[in-house]
Amino acid sequence: MPRSVNSVASRARRKKVMKHAKGYFGRRKNVWTVAKNAVEKGLLYSYTGRKHKKRNFRALWIQRINAGSRLHGMSYSQFMGKMSKSGIELNRKVLADLAMNHPDAFKAVCDKVK
Repeated sequence: MPRSVNSVASRARRKKVMKHAKGYFGRRKNVWTVAKNAVEKGLLYSYTGRKHKKRNFRALWIQRINAGSRLHGMSYSQFMGKMSKSGIELNRKVLADLAMNHPDAFKAVCDKVK
């Protein structure tokens, strides 16, 4: 009995990877072995990038809250400690938005915390 190779599925798999490699530079876009490696690496970077994005935004929010709270005579750690003790449950994203775009509202939060 002859060996059966599912060339339809193999070709479909390769086409899927080559479609991902569209727009890459040089042989990465049209040579199968190079494109496969480039696409795998790109997917790995996109996965880790989604995790890094969360880290970077949290760091940005902390910097903005720190800058806003220092205008009212507190450091970030003092401000967040007093926030938890006073029972105000605003997350860092909302606090950073208040500090940047609504300074009067952030001042009210700072006065409430003090």
